[in-house]
Amino acid sequence: MSAGPPLNLFDYEALAEARLPAALWDFFVDGAGDRITLAENRRAFDRIAIRPRTLVDVSRIDMTTSVLGAGVDAPILIAPTGPHGAAHPHGELATIEGAGRAGVGMVAGSGSNRTIEAIAAAATSPLWMQLYLFPERPRTQALVRRAEAAGCGAIVLTVDAPRFGRKERTLRSEDDFDWPDQANLDGLPSPTITPIRGAPATWADVEWLTSITTLPIVLKGLLTGADAALAVEHGAAGVVVSNHGGRQLDGAVASIDALPEIVAAVAGRCEVYVDGGVRRGTDILKALALGARAVMIGRPALWGLAVGGADGVFDVLGMLKAELGMAMALGGRPTLADIDLTLLALRRG
Repeated sequence: MSAGPPLNLFDYEALAEARLPAALWDFFVDGAGDRITLAENRRAFDRIAIRPRTLVDVSRIDMTTSVLGAGVDAPILIAPTGPHGAAHPHGELATIEGAGRAGVGMVAGSGSNRTIEAIAAAATSPLWMQLYLFPERPRTQALVRRAEAAGCGAIVLTVDAPRFGRKERTLRSEDDFDWPDQANLDGLPSPTITPIRGAPATWADVEWLTSITTLPIVLKGLLTGADAALAVEHGAAGVVVSNHGGRQLDGAVASIDALPEIVAAVAGRCEVYVDGGVRRGTDILKALALGARAVMIGRPALWGLAVGGADGVFDVLGMLKAELGMAMALGGRPTLADIDLTLLALRRG
């Protein structure tokens, strides 16, 4: 990166790497296996070309939208990631502040370093809570009740982690860092089952979850149309097309490549989001054209957090919003309603 203030998310990535302990950095940027899917998430965006329209009045760009009925200033959500408290002392409180100032939503991890109550008290934009299922349903239900009481707008159930992917770069260095406490899990009923290496979930668990809460349920980690159709049948209000940032099954399809099939399968019956490899406003434009309601970003929010706390998160989001606005203007699509498949072409090779 050249001298001077960061100009894009890649600049923030370099700044964050310079600031964070090596073991923590390894954890944040690692992917499963040979990290093929991790790299493919970015390469897949590069295979999609934009076909701009000209002589369109783009004097005013409007990227406002809603997610599950809640208004946001741009089609962006911060994905559940962790540990925020290792990237900055204020942890998720700084992240939610930056998100609120940018007018975008955030999904707090169930294992957040700050409690969902504290995060919600600091929130000025939509806040959802991600959930891993515990082996004991009373523990899971207690956490869901807390999310409800705190005013969260949805529960985001991660469904692609029956086992946690093997991340070899992390395995070589994880003992070298003191991980912060997952304070959001403090006070839950004590576990009665031996911990397992993962968070298995089945469609029966989805049915149970929808039966115990009136909050919308979003399923995160889908990559096939068949599973997306089942998600709708089981009452999901939304799905996140995601390969867990390349951290689970190496060799899995890139999220953006899986998006069209899932959009077709749900056929407007629930909202569709996508994460994995989003680094530019043009990436967001392509995702919207393929049918996503909004994108989620994970690692870049942590980079901003590590570099500048709430200000860094706000700046990262501001860069994406500015780039999206530029892409909409140069693409001849002044509103989100104007963005459709006719905007795109698939590059050969």
